[in-house]
Amino acid sequence: MSSPLKSEPIHRLLLKYCIPAIISMMTVSLYNTVDRIFIGHIPEIGNIALTSLGTVLPFITLILASELLITYGVIANLSLKLGEKKEAEAQNFLNQVPVLGLLISLLLIFIFTTFKAPLLTLFGATKTTLPLATQYLDIMILGIPFYIIGFSLMASIRSEGNPKRAALILIASCLINVILDPIFIFTFDLGIAGAAIATVISYLFVFAYVFYYYTRGASNLKLKPSLFKPRRTYIIPILIFGLSTSLVQIMTALVQILFNRSLAHYGTPLSIGAFTTITTITNLALMPAIGINQGCVPIIGYNYGQRRFDRVKSTFILGTLASTVIFMVGYILIQLIPEHLVRFFNSDEMLLTQTVSGLKYYLFTLPLCALATTAPNLFQAIGQSRISIGLVVLRQLILLVPLIIFLPTFFGLTGVWIAQPITDLIISLLAFYLVKREFKHY
Repeated sequence: MSSPLKSEPIHRLLLKYCIPAIISMMTVSLYNTVDRIFIGHIPEIGNIALTSLGTVLPFITLILASELLITYGVIANLSLKLGEKKEAEAQNFLNQVPVLGLLISLLLIFIFTTFKAPLLTLFGATKTTLPLATQYLDIMILGIPFYIIGFSLMASIRSEGNPKRAALILIASCLINVILDPIFIFTFDLGIAGAAIATVISYLFVFAYVFYYYTRGASNLKLKPSLFKPRRTYIIPILIFGLSTSLVQIMTALVQILFNRSLAHYGTPLSIGAFTTITTITNLALMPAIGINQGCVPIIGYNYGQRRFDRVKSTFILGTLASTVIFMVGYILIQLIPEHLVRFFNSDEMLLTQTVSGLKYYLFTLPLCALATTAPNLFQAIGQSRISIGLVVLRQLILLVPLIIFLPTFFGLTGVWIAQPITDLIISLLAFYLVKREFKHY
């Protein structure tokens, strides 16, 4: 029987795979967004709490990097193996998720627990913000294994051909977080610690459900304890395929640290809080495009394995156009109603002024930058990890880091805000050239 990935019209496949993935990524973004909205409105200390959360962001980003390392590595390999009709190998890849997730989780827990205070200080925490940042981080550390393993297995459900179920799991988890946040933060008066507790409980839900689904549920592939042992044959391809996406987040963590330190130097103590809100709004604009990327990966990977290059091209072009439209909508909203967007997170006038100004600068090239997000995933999906990783390194280290360091010496705080959009524009131009060169081979 012919797989729909091979024969179904591309636009229908994109709707089938990308819409659930977009919903999933928006739901992931809402985990953080809801926390920050409630945290920013904690009576009397909302602005300080939001700034404290900003110093924890690099930790959260590193946890996300670890999850995406496994997620993208697994979904790429699953798609290729299922496309090649090698279901036994696909199942072996799936069963490496809990093993690899646990090993990485234990490593992160050790590092975060052992070096917590000096790292928070390095990331911009002060005597005022350190206690609140510590409260939040201590609880989030407990949820690391549930998040990494649970969300990686949830993404595998999409690659197995059931994207709607994966989206429903995330929606339910997000609702749990939204309901519990105000209860723990305000009703139980736990403040910023209550936000972390609500988030970890929602992670537990995802973890429990996906394990049930892959052991006793209606999944085609199964988790089997007999296969729960590290195997280089499968771990290495997972790490290779997932490395470029994970590197994006690792470098993002490094960039967040640089941003925090530059903002503290060239701005005010509340500038880190402004950056926290800006990155949250940015993620809301970017997550639909990331969802499109995730939805395109199994389509591109399967058809590349089948040597159907015309369908690879069509999937990528349509996905990039859809991302551009989404970025345009986000850009228009940010330019027209920035104050309304920022007030969701905090109403402090000093913080509001800084955030609105920074937001407009930070995203002023957004409509032109779809290729900066879609091209690395194309090369990752077709197995050209070197190009994908090269784009990531160029974007986050070779270009962005020097710009963050040098632009503020000429433009002050504005120089901090414009470093990212300039970088994204350069990468988009380079990505256009590389994609065009790749398609010539087809």
